[in-house]
Amino acid sequence: MNLNEIIVVIPTYNNDTSIQKVVDDVLSFNLKAIVVDDGYDTPVEETLKPHPNLIILRHHINKGKGEAILTGARKVKELGYNYFISLDGDGQHLASQIEKIVQACNGENQIIIGARNFEIDNIPNGSKFGRWFSNFWATWDAEQEIEDSLSGFRLYPISILDLDIKTSRFDWEMEVLVKHAWKKRLIKEVTIECYYPKPEERVSHFKKFRDTAAIVIVHIRLLPFKFFLKKRYR
Repeated sequence: MNLNEIIVVIPTYNNDTSIQKVVDDVLSFNLKAIVVDDGYDTPVEETLKPHPNLIILRHHINKGKGEAILTGARKVKELGYNYFISLDGDGQHLASQIEKIVQACNGENQIIIGARNFEIDNIPNGSKFGRWFSNFWATWDAEQEIEDSLSGFRLYPISILDLDIKTSRFDWEMEVLVKHAWKKRLIKEVTIECYYPKPEERVSHFKKFRDTAAIVIVHIRLLPFKFFLKKRYR
C-alpha cells in the first residue's frame, strides 16, 4: 500500500495547544487530513489555519473518541478511500511514522497498529502497566498476539463501519479490535517512535480509573460471545 491510498483522521477534543502542530505535521507529508472536532469548547475551525488538504468536521457535543473516529471513517468512505490512518491530536504521534504503518499493510481488511516504543523518556509507569494489562485481555479475546492494544495510532479499513460495536469512547478502540478479529480479519503491528511530553506539559483526556474500568467491562461483556455466540461474526 502507498501513502496516496490513505487519508488521515484526527479525532480531537480540547487539544488547543497541540492540534495545529499535529495537523501541520501531517500536511507536511502531502497527506490529506480530516480533523474531527469532538465538541471543542471553542470550535477548532476557528483556530486551525485553512488548507486545501484539510477537512474539518464537528460534533456539537462531546460523543467520545470512538464516535469521532467513526465520523471520520464515514467521510473517508464518502471520499472513495478504503483505508485511513487514525492518530491523536495531543502530539504524541508523529506523522513521520505513518509510512511505516502503511507499508505493513499487504492484504485486504487489515488493521495495522503502530506499537509505541516505550523505551523512551517520560513514559509513566502506570501507562506501562496499563498496556500490559490491556494487551493480555486483547490477545485473549481477539485470539491474535497484540503488543499495544492501547495505541491510537492505527491504519483502519473502512470495513470497520460494518462491525456491530456498542461502545463510543476510549473503550471503542478495544472493541473494534476484537470484533474485527472475530470476522477472521488480520491485526498486525509495527513498532513506531512516539513523543511523550513531560508530565506538566501532557494533555490527555484518558481518565485512568473510569476509562480503564470501561475497557475491562468491554472484555467482561464480550466473554459470552467469545465462547457461545462468536460464530455470528464469521
